[in-house]
Amino acid sequence: MYKRSIKSWVKHLDFFLLDLLCLQIALILGTLIRNGQFNYTDEAYLKCATIFAAADIIAVFAFSTFKRVLKRGFYKEAIITVRQALTVLVLATFYMFVTKSAHTFSRAIVLYTCAFYLVISYMVRVCYKQLLLKLIQGTKSFVRKVLVISESEEVAISVINKLKKDMLENFEIVGVALSDTEKVGSKLLDTQVVADLDNIAEYACREWVDEAFISMTIDDVKRDELVNQFVEMGMTAHLILMEHEDFEANRNVIEKLAGYTVLTSSIRTISMSEAFLKRFIDIIGGIVGCILTAIMFIFIAPAIYIKSPGPIFFSQIRVGRNGKKFKIYKFRSMYLDAEERKKELMEKNKISGGLMFKMDQDPRIIGNDNCDGKGIGNFIRNTSLDEFPQFLNVLKGDMSLVGTRPPTLDEWEKYELHHRARLAIKPGITGLWQVSGRSNITDFEEVVKLDRKYISEWSFGQDIKILIKTVLVVLRRDGSM
Repeated sequence: MYKRSIKSWVKHLDFFLLDLLCLQIALILGTLIRNGQFNYTDEAYLKCATIFAAADIIAVFAFSTFKRVLKRGFYKEAIITVRQALTVLVLATFYMFVTKSAHTFSRAIVLYTCAFYLVISYMVRVCYKQLLLKLIQGTKSFVRKVLVISESEEVAISVINKLKKDMLENFEIVGVALSDTEKVGSKLLDTQVVADLDNIAEYACREWVDEAFISMTIDDVKRDELVNQFVEMGMTAHLILMEHEDFEANRNVIEKLAGYTVLTSSIRTISMSEAFLKRFIDIIGGIVGCILTAIMFIFIAPAIYIKSPGPIFFSQIRVGRNGKKFKIYKFRSMYLDAEERKKELMEKNKISGGLMFKMDQDPRIIGNDNCDGKGIGNFIRNTSLDEFPQFLNVLKGDMSLVGTRPPTLDEWEKYELHHRARLAIKPGITGLWQVSGRSNITDFEEVVKLDRKYISEWSFGQDIKILIKTVLVVLRRDGSM
């Protein structure tokens, strides 16, 4: 899966080179507007050009900017272009700040450059894509004559619609073959039913057919026979492996493993660059978080110890990605006998089934003996200060900044199969559930639904949004995490 990301990046080298050119043009225009002149040999310009180019390369690789670029619409392209321009601006500014070289560059030039880059890059991408598509669709050598073969009309119609939408491939559907012999001569949409499954090979021998899309689930022997017949005739046969809605959320990839050609299915796959970027952000966040935790310890430790003498930190075995067990760390916000007393309080659990534990005015919280919500334990939980030691878990690699909350061992043992999908990724300090009105969600199935949504739709941009929302939620003291 990682190799595919690199191949995709290299495949669209023309877009990448055009993007670099657009960035340099934008820098020239920004320099001309700010200084009224431009000099290629100027040292400041050369350094600025290098920094911007490096930032652009990092952003393209990290976000796979040109993946499926030819299949994106105008709106999607605009969103991705804005993201690319903002990332370049942030990376360039960050470099200048860290190296303390910001004083050598004009802020106006930097802002002008990114603004011009956004506009020029978007226009060039759109125009270049339209040019390529017209060339492909207008060149007869690119036309691919396709037969659709299926056992049912419904599936055949679905395949036809999808093939027609894929303008990039330039398919021309020459006919349909169905198992029902009485349908031969009729039409599906505007496509002729040219044969049944018994004589489709004979039809393909007589007519111009380049490829066949085969969607059959009942008769495996007949399906394999058809594939072999098309291959023997020198044609390409595409076997549609999964057409059912049950697999809609899956990511299905054909790849080579240990000498086998396999179909790999998972709830979500990410590229090597995406995995690297997420881990890089986790490491940076983990380091900063550990420093803040050390500072907080100076103030929080005495407050905890005075009210409840004992360890300042609380550790517990939790279940992480795909069942991996690890020890999670927190500032202790509960009395030492909290786990024993939990069994007595299970009847007050707001989440049924014992799959998670949540209750209002928990008497196990330090200083909350009167259930007035004013104890030191309530304060550090409501402000999420108790979570800060988990940055050590992030740094160690057991957790991520953003993910799903890790269950306890007793909760994990009660999980059904579909519940386990929420830990298909590393657990996180925060996540989609926590910023989606977590205080009001008492149905564990809704929690699982939100976690699956996060996993299947994961993106770096979504992580940033969740982190920002988490800060806002904490500032509003919207419950504990």
